Amino acid sequence: MTPDEEIAALKAQVEELTRRAGVLEDIQAIRTLHFKYGYYMDKWLFPEIVDLFAEDGEMHFLNGIFKGKKGVKRMFGDGFGIAGPTYGVLSDHLHLQDIVDVAPDRMTAKGRFRVFLMMGIHESKKESTGIPGQFWEGGVYENLYVRENGVWKIKQLNYNLTWQAEYEKGWGHSAVKLLMVSPFTKTYPEDPRGPDELKPEPFRFWPETYLVPFHYSHPVTGKP
Repeated sequence: MTPDEEIAALKAQVEELTRRAGVLEDIQAIRTLHFKYGYYMDKWLFPEIVDLFAEDGEMHFLNGIFKGKKGVKRMFGDGFGIAGPTYGVLSDHLHLQDIVDVAPDRMTAKGRFRVFLMMGIHESKKESTGIPGQFWEGGVYENLYVRENGVWKIKQLNYNLTWQAEYEKGWGHSAVKLLMVSPFTKTYPEDPRGPDELKPEPFRFWPETYLVPFHYSHPVTGKP
C-alpha cells in the first residue's frame, strides 16, 4: 500500500468512526429526550411536554390523532384539573426496554419504549379529580423523532395503552373498560377536546391481546 493509499484508508476509517460516534450520541439524546418526557408526565408539566414536540409533530392516543403543537396541547387539556406537582396525586411512569434506531442521514429516528405506570389519589385529598384511588397501567410507545436545527424533538408520540387494572383487583380481574378515559367518538371542533382525526381501526384493550407493530426488523433473520 502506498503512502497516499494509507492516508486515504485512514481518512475513511476516521470518517466511519466519526459517523458511528455520532449515531451513538443521537441514540443517547433520543433516549434522554423520551425519559425527560416521562419525568414531566410524572408531575403533570404539560407546557414542558408540548415544547418537546416538533412544530408539525403529533400525538396518537387511544383511537385519536392530535396534530401540531396546538393539537398536542388540546389533548392534554386541563389535565383533570391538575397542573404541575399536586398534593395527593401519584403518577409515576417507568420507561423501560428502550430500542432506538437512527436513520442513515441522522435526521430522523424511531424508538420503542415500554411504560409501567402507578397512579392514584391519596385518600386525604378532598377535591374530586375523576381519577381512581390507585391503579396500574401498562403500554408501549412506538415513536418517531426528528432533528430540528440540531436538536432532537418528538415528531410522533404514539402511546399504545394496552392494559389497566385496579390495584386491589389486579389485572386478572380488571373490568373490560378504561378507568379514566374513553375512546373518542368525535373530532375537534365538534368535541372541544377531541382529536383532529379518528383512526379507522378500533381501539383494542386488555384482555384482548394487541401486538404493537415493531419498527425494526428481526436482528437475526432480517424479516419484519
